[in-house]
Amino acid sequence: MRHLLWASGIREIPHFSRKRRARNGAPFLVGAILFTSLVLPAAVMAGKGFVKPVAKTAINYPAHDLHRDEKVAIAADPYDNPEKAKIFSINFAEHGFLPVFFIVTNDGDQPVSIARMEIKLITGNRSKLTPITSEDLYRRLSNPQANTNPNPLPFPRKVKGTVSKKEMDEIESSQFAARAVEPHTTQSGFLYFDVSDLNSPLRGATIDITGVADAKGNELLYFEIATDKYLDAPKNP
Repeated sequence: MRHLLWASGIREIPHFSRKRRARNGAPFLVGAILFTSLVLPAAVMAGKGFVKPVAKTAINYPAHDLHRDEKVAIAADPYDNPEKAKIFSINFAEHGFLPVFFIVTNDGDQPVSIARMEIKLITGNRSKLTPITSEDLYRRLSNPQANTNPNPLPFPRKVKGTVSKKEMDEIESSQFAARAVEPHTTQSGFLYFDVSDLNSPLRGATIDITGVADAKGNELLYFEIATDKYLDAPKNP
């Protein structure tokens, strides 16, 4: 056999060489496994950002308004308790903000324009609130003392600081930003209301929406969402 190998110009590889190479490769394999199991998950967690909730169709939320003829429904899901608000890294309640998950579903065959949509939260005492801008959020988060009104809730006050890039990314990625809703689709995102002066902003309140238009530019009748439907709905166990 050896003569045949030498005649063909092929050297026989000793068994100990194969074993040595197998042993030399073992530390590399172990190192690769350790890197994958320890380093990569840490990197993924470090880069993990805000994940917006997956929206259901609007009629599946307790607080919604459905226009059957136009096949358009709009819903509001307030994130008014610590359990729901855990999806955020920012404690919005501490700064006097109420996040509301806003959902628009178009079950019709034509697109719906919401580019000129206007939204107002009208409280039980007739205060009219509009969603605040990103700039207002940044201002309050970086300087809570900018709001000099007394806070009825026992939240500690923070000193003036800056808004981190992570917080800015969370705000930008969470906000409702759609300009249209294509046929048989749903658009969603968060609206933020300044409720720092209000004890019970949702009880007896409505969210009024105007400016929703069909594909021809004709404005639909206004939508009105009673937030009591959310407050009085059975809670998940």
